[in-house]
Amino acid sequence: MDRLDQKILSILQKNSRISMARLSEQVGLSLSACHRRVKLLESSGIIEAYTVRLDRASLNLEMQVFIEVKLTSPRKEDALAFEDEIARMPEVLECHLISGEFDYLIRLMTKNTAAYEKLYRGRLSQIPSVAQMKTLLSLSTVKEFEGLNLEEVSVTPADTPAH
Repeated sequence: MDRLDQKILSILQKNSRISMARLSEQVGLSLSACHRRVKLLESSGIIEAYTVRLDRASLNLEMQVFIEVKLTSPRKEDALAFEDEIARMPEVLECHLISGEFDYLIRLMTKNTAAYEKLYRGRLSQIPSVAQMKTLLSLSTVKEFEGLNLEEVSVTPADTPAH
């Protein structure tokens, strides 16, 4: 991957619906060369999918919650049972195995506190391997995820395009 690929990826992260003609114009490549690079990025798995970012307030999903979860034991069976239950919950947007005092960090969205309470009491607290949960309510989002920082991706001198 070179700097042109990085530029293509940066632009696509901001607007995945951009036309190939406009993308090639912004990158400074011919239409065919740009299209070929995008197809290579797709086939190599660097581009996994194209998505749409939704306005959660318009969908009445105004409550964003983070939950720290501690399991009853570090046994593999308990972790797999927990992960299996979480994978079946469409309200859960993300679940991360973490280090520190807790074992997992969950991010989810619900309509309101009543909907969260129903999920908490009816499903989350019923998972047998859960020993403790700590709920953190997001009051506002300071910065929303808008794509990966590609400046962190190393480009070797051989990959750098000639000027």
